[in-house]
Amino acid sequence: MTPVTAASVSRYDHVTDVLVVGLGCAGAAAAFEAARAGAEVTVLERAGGPGGSSALSGGELYLGGGTPVQHACGFQDTADDMFAYLRAALGPHADEEKLRVYCDESVEHFGWFTDRGVTFHHSLWDSPTWMPPSADGLMWLGENAWPYNTLARPVPRGHRPATGSWGGRPLMDKLTAAAGGAGAVTRTDTVATALIVDGDGRVAGVTARQYGEELAIRARRAVVLTTGGFADNEEMLADHAPLLLGLGRVSDGLDDGSGIRMAAAIGAATRRMAVTEIAMTALPAMAVRGMLVNAHGQRFVNEDVYPGLFSVAAHRTQPGPYWVIVDEEGYEAVPEAERWGVLPRFVEEDLAALEADLGMPAGALESAVGTYNTHAERGADPYFRKDPAWLRPLKPPFAALDPRSGFATGERNSAGTGPGAAGFTLGGLRTTVGGAVLDVAGAPVPGLYAAGRASSGIHGEGYISGTSLGDGTFFGRKAGRAAADATPG
Repeated sequence: MTPVTAASVSRYDHVTDVLVVGLGCAGAAAAFEAARAGAEVTVLERAGGPGGSSALSGGELYLGGGTPVQHACGFQDTADDMFAYLRAALGPHADEEKLRVYCDESVEHFGWFTDRGVTFHHSLWDSPTWMPPSADGLMWLGENAWPYNTLARPVPRGHRPATGSWGGRPLMDKLTAAAGGAGAVTRTDTVATALIVDGDGRVAGVTARQYGEELAIRARRAVVLTTGGFADNEEMLADHAPLLLGLGRVSDGLDDGSGIRMAAAIGAATRRMAVTEIAMTALPAMAVRGMLVNAHGQRFVNEDVYPGLFSVAAHRTQPGPYWVIVDEEGYEAVPEAERWGVLPRFVEEDLAALEADLGMPAGALESAVGTYNTHAERGADPYFRKDPAWLRPLKPPFAALDPRSGFATGERNSAGTGPGAAGFTLGGLRTTVGGAVLDVAGAPVPGLYAAGRASSGIHGEGYISGTSLGDGTFFGRKAGRAAADATPG
């Protein structure tokens, strides 16, 4: 990753105006906007085809402020309410400058997707889940859970392309086609290895390798890094985000932090490198009908929040293992499609026996369930304020489900997940709202932009589904336009 001086490059194998490195959602958005602005655009993709980790995602997009889908489903939303919710849910320390722009321009960003051929069904999935087993175009992502429902008007903002579950690939197909249609040219199986810097400190291009051949590629105007995060780099995780060590990774296996490292090698600043998203299945539809407890049998969260928030809370602050405790009525109330084939690990007629099965202190579950039931009979949850709609006293027999079951079990699979729980990184290069990469002194690095998980986006220490594809494409667009407008070097 050591930078290469322009003076040492004897010839360039290819010259372009804007060079985009990485063809996930941010790269496709940047390439499209740069090409639409009239720049000659070349995209380098290290894999054999486009998509990256974005293509393996569920395809959710966090959008709001009054989109046509929200209106069709009967919801009135504002950019201010969207901002208030995300500031809390993505915090502490969410990037309020970026977040404000993202919320203010969210309706326009929705239109950008539909203009690229992405369609959404005008229907709502109305219960907690990771991913609805349907093609509904709108879903709740914790906006109606405490304390967020006290900070902003509760409105669902999870927008889902009409492809249904695992919509990342069809979404990327649309964005890739749009970039190509605008004139961007992609070179696959080409991995960038270092930034080329001229005598004035301006990024002038990259060195790369394709099928064993070393290349030098010149960017007249700018380089845009959209290479993803660093979930697949064990050394970087150990240095910055050790919480992910030993967990599965939500990635395509190529999120090795290469763009971050290339830029850091020329003095670029990074931000929020310790922040991660973690997903343990936790079967939200089960948990909301029962209790999520730690190894001591204690509740620690209202189970109707966005499941990523209770996943991170568990892994960051609670003793494991974690368990979902539910009764027969609660289990049977969950539609078969939402059970994901997960069966209870233990079923007992009394809580003392279940405590013994789970290795919990005697009386721990009996106390927790007794307290929960006492208040549930009154339709209240004074400890964590779960919505009364989900409160009901639990009755024997009782089941314990392993929240690490389902898609977060076993070796890495097609969804990119691994054993126990899975996650990805949210920190990266420090950038302006327009995508310019900043150096450690706070000044823009000439000729260098970044977006997506190679950069630090809107997130503080929290995450909500759809904000990765959402901010990746949104700020990818801005970076692409800024790169196209950059003064040629």
